[in-house]
Amino acid sequence: MNSSPDVIVIGGGPAGSTAATLVAQQGFKVQLFERMKFPRFHIGESLIPETYWVLERLGMLEKLKKTNFVKKYSVQFVNAMGKLSAPFYFWDNKPHECSQTWQVVRSEFDEMMLNNAREHGVEAEEGVHVRDVIFENDHAVGVIIRNEDGSEREVRARVVIDASGQSGLLQHKFKLRIWDPLLNKGAIWTYWEGAYRDTGKDEGATIVLQTANKQGWFWNIPLHDNRVSIGVVAPFDYLFKGRNDHEKTYEEEVERCPAVKERVANAKRVTGYFATRDYSYRATKVAGNGWVMVGDAFGFLDPLYSSGVLLALKSGQLAADAVVDGLRKNDVSEAQLGAWGPAFNVGVDRMRRLVCEFYDGFSFGALMRKNPELRGTVTDLLIGDLFDERVDCVWPAIEELYPEGKKLPMGWDGGTPMELATHKANELVLPDGARP
Repeated sequence: MNSSPDVIVIGGGPAGSTAATLVAQQGFKVQLFERMKFPRFHIGESLIPETYWVLERLGMLEKLKKTNFVKKYSVQFVNAMGKLSAPFYFWDNKPHECSQTWQVVRSEFDEMMLNNAREHGVEAEEGVHVRDVIFENDHAVGVIIRNEDGSEREVRARVVIDASGQSGLLQHKFKLRIWDPLLNKGAIWTYWEGAYRDTGKDEGATIVLQTANKQGWFWNIPLHDNRVSIGVVAPFDYLFKGRNDHEKTYEEEVERCPAVKERVANAKRVTGYFATRDYSYRATKVAGNGWVMVGDAFGFLDPLYSSGVLLALKSGQLAADAVVDGLRKNDVSEAQLGAWGPAFNVGVDRMRRLVCEFYDGFSFGALMRKNPELRGTVTDLLIGDLFDERVDCVWPAIEELYPEGKKLPMGWDGGTPMELATHKANELVLPDGARP
C-alpha cells in the first residue's frame, strides 16, 4: 500500500478482522496490525447462531461449511443436582440455516477470518506491535508501530479502530475501563481426548453444568479431532485465592460435578491447564474523534452463554458501518463513530442480566414449567438475539419466580448496569493488580 490507509485496525482477532473486512468491502484502504503471529491459541470456542448474519456479510459461511468444525444445534443445562434440561434446539424456534452453527478451534477460526480479510483487500501485518495511537487536536490520526527488529514507524489514517483485545490500548490510555461489580469470575480449563459426547444432532451441543455446591459451573464444548474443551468458571476469590495449584483446583471441582466426572472417566487429558481471571468490564464510551473500540477492547462479558464471538463480530460490524458512513460524509467525530454504542450496550445488558440471573439461582426448568409459551423467547436470547426489545417479556416471568424479599440483579432496580458500575467503581474491592 503506497499511500496512507483510510483506516488502521489494531488487532486481527474476530472483531478486528470483521471491522477491517467490512470497511475494505466498501472500497476504502485498510491496514491491520496484529501483534501475534497466527495461528495462535485463544479460548472462546463456541459460536451462537446470531453470528450467522455477520459471517454472511463477511463471505465466511461457505468456508466454514467446508471445515471439520463440529456442528452445533443446541445448548443444554445441568443443574446442581445433576438434572439435565431438555435441549434448547435453535431450529425449533427459528427454522432457518442460521440455526446451525459451529464449535470452532479458535486458532483455526481466527486465522480463517484474518485471511478472509486479506482476500477482501485488507493489508494485514502480523508480529507488529502498535505502541501508541497518535493524536492531534483531540483527533486520532494514526499509530506508532514497533516492528519485530525493534524499529519504529508512524502510519497515518483518517480513522483508528482499536481491536486490541483485553489489553485495551485506548481503554488504558484514557482510563475508560469499568469493572463489573458482580461478575468477578475466573476460569480453569483443559482439553480431553475421548471424553463422552452425545450422538446425532446432540453431539455438538454446548452443555453448561452447575457444580453441586453451586459455587461454579463447567462448560463442555465438543471439538473436532475427538477433543472436548472442559472448563470451570467460579468467583475469583473462590477459585484462586490461596489456591495456586490449577490442576488440584480443577480436579476438586470435577469431583463436585458428577456429570463432568462421568464424561471424562474414560478420557485422556491432552494438554496442560489454562487459567484466566476474566473480570467482566466495559468502557464508558465506544468512540472518540477519529477512533472507535470493538470486541474485547471495548468490553468483556462473562462467557456463560458463549456470547464472546457474537459481541466481537456484532461490534465490529456496527463500528465498520459507522466508519464507512463517516468517511463518506467526511465526519469522523465521536458522535458519528460511536452512534451505535447505546443500542449495543442495551443488547449486552440483556445478556448480562441472563448471566446474573443464572448466578443468582435462576432455573430454566422452573421458568419453562410455569411459562412454556416463553420457550421460544428464551431460546432467542440464547442464540444471541439481543437487540430487539420484544425479548424483554421474559424478565417479569423470571421475577415472578423470585422468593419473597429477593431483589433484582444490580442494574435493574435503578439505573443501567453501566451507570451503577460507574457510580460504584471507586468502591469496588478487587484483587491486587486487577485494576488497570
